This record gives sequence, structure tokens and C-alpha cells, in this order.
Amino acid sequence: MGSIDTGWAREQGAAFGAERANRVARNAVTSMNVMAAARDYTRMRTYHDTYGVSIKRTGEVTNQRQSGRCWMFSAFNVARAATMDLLDVDSFEFSQAFGMFYDKLEKANAMLDHVIALVDRPDNDRELDHVLEWGMSDGGYYFEAMDLIAKWGLVPKDVMPETACTKSSAEMDAQLDRLLRRAAADIRRAHRAGASAEELAAKKDACMANVYRMLSVCLGEPPATFDLEVKVGKKAKVDAAKLTPILPEDAPEKAGAADAKDAEKDTRMLLRDPGITPREFAERYVPFDPNDYVQLVCMPGASRPWKTAWHVLLEEPMVGGTPNRFLNMPQEVLEQAAIASLKAGVPVGMDADVMQEFPRHIEDFPGVLATDGLDLEGLFGVGLKMSREDMLDVRETSLTHAMTFQGVELDDAGEPVAWRVENSWGKDSCKDGYLYMSADWFRTYGGAVTVMRKFVPADVLELWDKAEAVNVEPWDGVAAGLGVRS
Repeated sequence: MGSIDTGWAREQGAAFGAERANRVARNAVTSMNVMAAARDYTRMRTYHDTYGVSIKRTGEVTNQRQSGRCWMFSAFNVARAATMDLLDVDSFEFSQAFGMFYDKLEKANAMLDHVIALVDRPDNDRELDHVLEWGMSDGGYYFEAMDLIAKWGLVPKDVMPETACTKSSAEMDAQLDRLLRRAAADIRRAHRAGASAEELAAKKDACMANVYRMLSVCLGEPPATFDLEVKVGKKAKVDAAKLTPILPEDAPEKAGAADAKDAEKDTRMLLRDPGITPREFAERYVPFDPNDYVQLVCMPGASRPWKTAWHVLLEEPMVGGTPNRFLNMPQEVLEQAAIASLKAGVPVGMDADVMQEFPRHIEDFPGVLATDGLDLEGLFGVGLKMSREDMLDVRETSLTHAMTFQGVELDDAGEPVAWRVENSWGKDSCKDGYLYMSADWFRTYGGAVTVMRKFVPADVLELWDKAEAVNVEPWDGVAAGLGVRS
């Protein structure tokens, strides 16, 4: 113990320069950065982007841009699969701007309720600090998206398209934070001056009106009703009275038998449903139960026993919404539930620590997540490998990013070899918007899937339904592993 000796540092410098391997590594990393220098060419070229189980209709790759809405994109990408099947179309996208509007509105409401509930706490109270720091962040979880669908509904993307503030949310978020924290200061000041509960509630209501105004300025006003007009396929399972056939533009005026047969084959339909609300759209055209899911995580460790259900305090962004719940199970339970879902043609929401061992910006092998694709230990000449348990214990890993499983490659025993992962960084990122994720990588840095109840074993489902949840503080190590910021 003690300070660093200057003589020791000189010795280290001389020893470093004397080794050829150190000089080569230094020159490589200083010119091309760590990941490009560490990539293992002989391993990277062996990864194949082919999957024995692969969902056919996945839709166009979405793009969250510079926002923290990955959880919403992942959940909406799961939900849209049911809509694409219903409408017989190859792609469909819900408006994430619409979802973001109500997510921010709900978060503001919950944040102000917490501020009032904690009004007697000192300024340096840890719970109050967490609420004020993270109450309006972009981040979230699958269950939050489901609550938004159930309460507010959905709209197609063209009904409420992206704006400059959804594509890059930092400037809007800074002003929302300022507005909410200003209101928090006003509420706490009024309480110290003896204001009644009714007076504090009035201050909250005034702030909420300002939040709605600010969101409308940044995102546009969300539609109360809209006219749905969308092309659908011949096999669309919708009200026939709302369908109009669209003949090919180049159809001959007097079609022969062969031409008529081809026209019938190519005919698409126009679905018109005017004046519907976002909730009516979700009820009619998103045949997907937002309450039908189980959220499984894999967080091994002596302090994190299997079959434990966790509930993170202060992390419900919708007052009266679904309490967050995470069931800790061994990795094979997560994997087999996800495989069962994919075999049935249902995509799976998943979470991982995406930037771990990820050479995101290299050009020759884009979009590969594998534990043996980078030789970081060989590059630096030091030990870096860690078990998932150790990483969780010392906060080296957490669930930082939500994506969607769209396929899996299995070995002869039915165990996963690699996962096909739909990301939300646009089609020009990774490999046409997708990631190749090795099974070992997901076991090391993954650790969460959200699946429909029917794909979960009965004993696990019983735990999900009946196990009493253990409350954890948002700064607890469990919460940190789940990706909660504190």
C-alpha cells in the first residue's frame, strides 16, 4: 500500500519497450484502436450468418437513432409480428414517437408523485436523489412498453413519425429535466412553508400541463383519432367490409384468362378504417396480449439465488401500471423458452450488455458478438476473462441494451450455437441491421428474455405467478445487474 514510486514507473517503461510484442501491440492500437487490433481473423471468418430456425417475416430494420428507446423498439418489434401476420404484409412499423410521448408523460407523473411522497426527506436523501436524477430518462423495460400499449394504444409510424427530438433526445430531455426539477424545488419549498396536500397536488397538475405542452412542441401532438389506410395482402384477416381491391396499374383493359389469373395472384387490398382511436387500432390490428409475458433473467451468484423474483423499487414509470418483476433462472431455462418461441414463429425480446467484446466499427466482420472473436488478452498480455458471476459481483456487466431474437442455430442436441438478433440501429449498422450472437457470448453477457407464457415450463410459470418478490433498492447490486442506473 502507498503511493506509486517514480523509479518503479521508469522500470516498467523500460521493460515495456524492450519487448517486441509490446511494441507491435502499441503501434497497432494507437493507429486503429483496441477492437480492430484485437480481432482474431481466423476465428471471425468461421462465423456463418445462417440459422436453422429463422422467422420469415421480420419487417424492415428500425432505428432508434440517438435515443435510449431500445426497450420500446424491441417490444414493438415483437408486437408487430402479429400485425404483419394479420395484415399479410412483409413489414409494418408502429410509431415510437407516439410511444415516447406517453412514456415521458407517464414518467413525469410518476416522478412528481415520488417528489411529493418524499417531500419530508432531506435534500441529500438517496431515494430522492435517484428520482431526481433518473426519473425522466429515456430508458425502460419490456413491461413498460406493454403498459403503454394497454393504456394508450398504438398508431402506425406514418401517423406520428419521428422528429428531430426523437432522433436525438438529449436536448429535449435536458429541458424536461429542468422543468421537472424546477417543479420539485417549488413543491419542496411550498411544503416547508406549510402548503397543504391539495396545494402541492395543484402544483403537480400545473407542471403536468407544462410537460404536455413541451412534449407537443418537441414530438407533435399525439392523434386522438386517425384514418387508417394501409395496403394489405390477400390473406389479411380483417373485416372484409373495410377492404377495397387494388388492381395492378398495368392490367389490360380486356384481360384474358391467363392475365386475369395473374392479376388475381398479384392483387393487393387497401384497408380503410377511418376515425379510429389508437386503442381501437391496437385492439383491431395488433392481435397481441400485452399482459401475456414472462420476464426471465439469469444472474448467478451466492447473493442471487435461483428461482428468486425481484422487484426494483422506484422503477415503475406509470402510476397504477404493472409492477416490475424479474424471475432469476438458470441460463438453460431462458434459452429453451426462447427456442420454443422462435420455433413457433414468435420473436423474443432480449437484453444484453451489448458493448462487451463487440468490435462494432470494424468493416470486414460487422455485427459479430462472440467470446473468441477478439484476442484482447493476447493483445495486452494480461488476463481479462471473467465469469458472469464475478462480473455481476463487481458491477462489470449489466443489461444495457434491448434487442430481439429472430432466429437461432441449434446443434444436434437442440442446444443453441448462435442467435440471430435484430437490432434497432438502422439497416446500415452491423450486418444489414442484424447481429450474429454466439451462444457463449449470450451466456456471458446476455441474461434476459421476455417470452409468452405458453413457451415457459409449468413449474417456472408457477414461480412467475406465485413467488413473492424480493424488493431491491435501485442502487443494489441486483438492480445494477438489471441495468438500473443509480
